[in-house]
Amino acid sequence: MHPQAPIAVMDGTCALCSFGARMIHRLDRSGDIRICPIQTEMGQQLLRENDLDPHDPATWLFIEDGKVWRDFEAMIRVGERSGGFGRILSLLRLVPARLRGWLYLRIARNRYAMFGRGDVCALPDPALRARLIG
Repeated sequence: MHPQAPIAVMDGTCALCSFGARMIHRLDRSGDIRICPIQTEMGQQLLRENDLDPHDPATWLFIEDGKVWRDFEAMIRVGERSGGFGRILSLLRLVPARLRGWLYLRIARNRYAMFGRGDVCALPDPALRARLIG
């Protein structure tokens, strides 16, 4: 992995995040984006470096070229960077920022109840597993 590879940091035990990892793999044709579960040492470090509680991981980060996006903004950036169908995530910007933040927090805090648990690291696709770091 190149030291400047973009990184998506997400909950490795959330079914919704596992879906997100699969979508990154499908949409990122460059193959550059790496996926780092928050449960790994690297994931914990990245949360701390961005003033987030590693024991309360209700966020999604995207880090590229030293810039950090959080929550829906992170997802929007991944979609824009990936291009194609991923750009549909830009529609989230039509939702006012405060409402977008509130919605993200509600989903994040209830993600296990709403979507169940999954395991990003147990995904069967070897090419997708090759994107995992941490």
